[in-house]
Amino acid sequence: MASRAEAAAETAELRSPGGSLEATFVPRIGMLGWSLRHDGEELLGHPVTLDRYAATGEPTGIPVLHPWANRLASPEFEVAGRRVRLDMNAPNVLKDPNGLPMHGLVGGSPNWELLEVKPTRIRAWLDYAAWPELARGFPFPHSLEITADLSDKRLEIATELTPTGDGPVPVAFGFHPYLQVPGVDRESWWLELPVTSCMELDERSLPTGRSKPVRIPPAPLGERSFDDAFDGLAVPPEFAVSGGGCRLHVLFLEGYRFAQVYAPPDSHCISFEPMTAPVNPFESDRTRLVEPGARYRARFEIGVTKH
Repeated sequence: MASRAEAAAETAELRSPGGSLEATFVPRIGMLGWSLRHDGEELLGHPVTLDRYAATGEPTGIPVLHPWANRLASPEFEVAGRRVRLDMNAPNVLKDPNGLPMHGLVGGSPNWELLEVKPTRIRAWLDYAAWPELARGFPFPHSLEITADLSDKRLEIATELTPTGDGPVPVAFGFHPYLQVPGVDRESWWLELPVTSCMELDERSLPTGRSKPVRIPPAPLGERSFDDAFDGLAVPPEFAVSGGGCRLHVLFLEGYRFAQVYAPPDSHCISFEPMTAPVNPFESDRTRLVEPGARYRARFEIGVTKH
């Protein structure tokens, strides 16, 4: 097996038909979307380096969060008739500042198999149950396939979860795309948040079970910060940040019913996170199960327009 350094060198470079949009993926390090460039300008934020992501799973670029997005209330949970206890000392278990399990188990995983690379497309597959470090923390056999397609104005990412055993699989994956508007101060970024309902969170950022209607008019980011969970989305669910004549959007196309907006203070990036399930999904009756013989498909796009 290649070392992490060797795997990092195995990047896939995509280029749109007109050449205006370019993307870099690192299949053997978590199938990470590492770069998205428009006319040479980087549109993704990188809170941590590629090496750190490979070592810890701490998100950066466009990482997939699986088998759950965001955080769990406890390392012990019961779902779909199985009781699971995570090993919190395992190297693929990321913890939040309160010590809660965060962002799933596949961050930085070298176990992805590359299925297809074309100038505008990459497709990779993970046989989840084949890897003991993954199966121990989520004993639901399944495969995960990610396809990224690049056009001149957008990057579309499709994910398919397919059960490979004889039981259902909880669906709680998501993505954490970090965006930045090149050459524009954070305070001047203009936000559009298509949300209608916000989940109430406790002091550990876990849902209390209550939600409230919300409307957030388009406005500059200014000195605001966000780390908010939304369980009501407007139609279309198109989140956007713009400035300096550049507009970036994240549009939920299929399968994503929840969102997290993350814009920490003093950080030059913002994330509109598509999620298939709410925060702490394995204690929620809103988390879906996909049965053997079926599959769950979800898609979102990151688009860019300039004027």
